[in-house]
Amino acid sequence: MNELEILGVHRNKKFSPNHIGNDDAIFSLTAKELEKLGCDVTICCEDEFLAMEHVEYKKVFTMARQKEVVAKLQVLEKNGVQVLNSAFGIENCFRTNLTNALNLNNIPVAESYIVPTSYQDDEVFDKITGKGYWIKRGDFHAIHKEDVSFAVSKSEAKEILREYALRDIPDAVISKHLIGDLVKFYGVRGTDFFFWFYPYDNNHHKYSEYQDINGESVYYPFDALKLKDVATDAAGFVGIEIYGGDAIVGKDGKFRIIDLNDWPSFAPCRDQAAGHIAGMLYQKFTSAN
Repeated sequence: MNELEILGVHRNKKFSPNHIGNDDAIFSLTAKELEKLGCDVTICCEDEFLAMEHVEYKKVFTMARQKEVVAKLQVLEKNGVQVLNSAFGIENCFRTNLTNALNLNNIPVAESYIVPTSYQDDEVFDKITGKGYWIKRGDFHAIHKEDVSFAVSKSEAKEILREYALRDIPDAVISKHLIGDLVKFYGVRGTDFFFWFYPYDNNHHKYSEYQDINGESVYYPFDALKLKDVATDAAGFVGIEIYGGDAIVGKDGKFRIIDLNDWPSFAPCRDQAAGHIAGMLYQKFTSAN
């Protein structure tokens, strides 16, 4: 097989809440850019990938998130197949894993605690001061709106944990609500591409209710170059090349990373991003030969 024959494994629609079209677009644009660079690209969905008895490709780029697909990709990686984003990095973006990785590497984040969904004590809640609590499923990404929920009280937070337990979600991350501007960012490690914006100004957010909780943007000044450096470092610590996330900027100009994702939609900047993503993939796929 030609070394520049590449398999692309797309993301299943259920893992793109409110962003199905956007995820399709960036993946398709990236594939077209790879073809312009001389690559022979074959695209399949996650279910088609799982059905493959033998994967002959040695180069794979993927937005996949289904746990069975991630596990299969990890086996391929262990056997020498080059996968980007790495399936190990994708797994590191599951919420509990992500929280541990960012805390371990001193990335500025919201105060957060990992608990089993059976947790009904007060200790963790009493440690967190402020407006309320964000409760996030720990074992995976957010698929449903309820997978990231805001609670104004301990009793409401405990009820959310009970609901998670009923859904067989084993653990959750409880985070402090931060006051400030929500900033969304996208980046590609190994390139100079980094894009940030205020999502509420562009009507680009998964769930409109979050704006009611977070409030309108005040546009506190902050160091965007430092955000790029911190976000790039964070992506490196979890092991992903194509990344995006969210940060809260306080009135003092300091920011905290509140989310980091493997290969997001890049919706406001995908025309610029696709070339950088493809260029990075091509460079890594060819330099590894």
